[in-house]
Amino acid sequence: MPQIVQIADTLSSQVFWLLVFFGLTFLVVGMGMVPKIMGTVELRDQQIAGDLAAAQAARDAADSEEEAWRKRENENRAAAQALVAEAKGAAAKANEAKMADAQGRLDTRLAEAEAGIDAARASALAEIEDVAADAARDIVARIAGADVEPAAAQAAVKEVMAHG
Repeated sequence: MPQIVQIADTLSSQVFWLLVFFGLTFLVVGMGMVPKIMGTVELRDQQIAGDLAAAQAARDAADSEEEAWRKRENENRAAAQALVAEAKGAAAKANEAKMADAQGRLDTRLAEAEAGIDAARASALAEIEDVAADAARDIVARIAGADVEPAAAQAAVKEVMAHG
């Protein structure tokens, strides 16, 4: 077969040109494309690192802002609780003053009512004494037929009422 005989004559030439083309391909890829790719990869790595640093800085800023907000919120809450306590204290004092005023009015009305009751009791007792003295005089006059002086009947009724 003539093709097999021809292989021995052209093999070294084919291997040479194969090495030349692989060498040229290696140089073009190795010297031209790889540095560009590595530059792109390095630029991408730098951009990612920059983005990560910016994200960390933003996170730190947000954390410090949140902490400042929480501090302000706690201070505001404490101030609001102080205001509520102050308002409760003022309301309690006002309520206490109103209660004292109302108690004073009630005590005055109670004293007036007790004075009225005592006056009514004294008046009723005086009337009872007068009626009892008149009744005692009438009873003595009917039963014993004697006439008793009004002052003596009054004194006897007062003595009996004082003992019993």
